Amino acid sequence: MNIKSAEFVMSNSDVAKCPKDRLPEYAFIGRSNVGKSSLINMLTSRKSLAKTSGRPGKTQLINHFLINKDWYLVDLPGYGYAKVSKSTKKVFQKFITKYFEEREQMICAFVLVDIRHEPQPIDLEFMQYLGEGGIPFCVIFTKADKLKPKAIDKHVEDYKNIMLETWESMPQHFITSSSKDIGKDEVLGFIGELNDGMEKSI
Repeated sequence: MNIKSAEFVMSNSDVAKCPKDRLPEYAFIGRSNVGKSSLINMLTSRKSLAKTSGRPGKTQLINHFLINKDWYLVDLPGYGYAKVSKSTKKVFQKFITKYFEEREQMICAFVLVDIRHEPQPIDLEFMQYLGEGGIPFCVIFTKADKLKPKAIDKHVEDYKNIMLETWESMPQHFITSSSKDIGKDEVLGFIGELNDGMEKSI
């Protein structure tokens, strides 16, 4: 899939105020220092579509970007470790949950995980929440340029082994690096296939 256009549409904390059209949406979420904004900019070939920051937790709203005039990329607040007050964290965690439970246009969530670290409980718990809620998702491992291939394979295998203790199979996953453009074609190709499938089923 080629990204011909990518434009910011809106930011808000009220799911009821999200775009009213029925275009498919793909939500990106992860821990607040996982490199989500850099990944979004890499996927769209835009240097500053999503605001990057040295301060984790900067995204605190539901951000909609219209891609190629026919689907939305949704940038959601990071979970965990954000340097915000507990009351603020509760507010945006509440509307994240509401987004996933009420937004029927959401086709697939992409859960971003830092490939450099061993499986983190907060990531596993969030994926468990999605799985128990029947919310479709894939895993995007970020920052792959920071590790050698064998280390990447080991860390993915570690996640797989833990998840298979309670899951029938490991969710589809992608290996990415925003600085090296690794995984871009695979992620966009996957989204394109889902969009094509929906068009054929209409």
